[in-house]
Amino acid sequence: MDIHREITPLNQQDCFLVFERSKTSFDFPIHFHPEYEINFIYNAKGVKRTVGDHVDEIGTYELVMVGPNLYHGWEDHKKDLNEITHEITIQFPENLFDTLLLNKNILEPIKRMFEASERGILFSTETTIKLESKLSSLNGTNPFENFLNFQSLLYEMAISKNQQLLASNSFKEHSDSFKSVKIEKIFNHIKSNYSDVIRLEEAAEMVNMTVVSFSRLIKQQTGKTFVEFVNELRLGVATRKLIETNESVYEICFDCGFNNISNFNRIFKKSKNCTPTEFRNKFVGSKKIF
Repeated sequence: MDIHREITPLNQQDCFLVFERSKTSFDFPIHFHPEYEINFIYNAKGVKRTVGDHVDEIGTYELVMVGPNLYHGWEDHKKDLNEITHEITIQFPENLFDTLLLNKNILEPIKRMFEASERGILFSTETTIKLESKLSSLNGTNPFENFLNFQSLLYEMAISKNQQLLASNSFKEHSDSFKSVKIEKIFNHIKSNYSDVIRLEEAAEMVNMTVVSFSRLIKQQTGKTFVEFVNELRLGVATRKLIETNESVYEICFDCGFNNISNFNRIFKKSKNCTPTEFRNKFVGSKKIF
């Protein structure tokens, strides 16, 4: 099974991302990322959902929350491709609410929900229908009101009845594939220096490892070679620039450390199944970061 680490467009200054769209196909290969994610799906009956080691077909309504680094994905499977599916995805960083805040009595339900989301949570159909309008409201024009609505959404989800945990306890213990301190150090270095030349030898030296040992560690922890790992982080920056700026694809290519436009287009299409221009045309106006 090919499982990849998704690089989201969120940065340290962002509170959350909300992404809304309607389409006939619904296929998201299994992946993981350090952010929390909430997925609302309407009219995708027959799609196969994977969360950790739990696999099931979804119904007409779906509302799922997955915690940091938990494997998850959706596959068309038995879905009627003539039906249009409505999807709202919310992603937010693990440290959006610090420990001191979460330990306050009033936020105890949200704290428990965050802890439970390490196994993935499926919310009831009744809860999903009830919260549909609140989910849609997060795409409003006032960022602060959106953030207040987001906090209200989390609380209503947290206190809702008939929640179902998805992944098994034993799987949870092995679900975080990104805990290596050395990998995290390199990850942060690349994110801060993505436009520069980043050499394997220099990265290995940063964590006091030989090139061979470091390459093996990267492959074990990420499933990728060092070059693929660097390019994936650069693509994360590139997707954000395509969404938020008017920079040309050519400018973004070199800003993000790719050495030529053909190479950038090839790597981008392999990762996203579309060209940078197609990605921009497809997603601008449907994704907002607050």
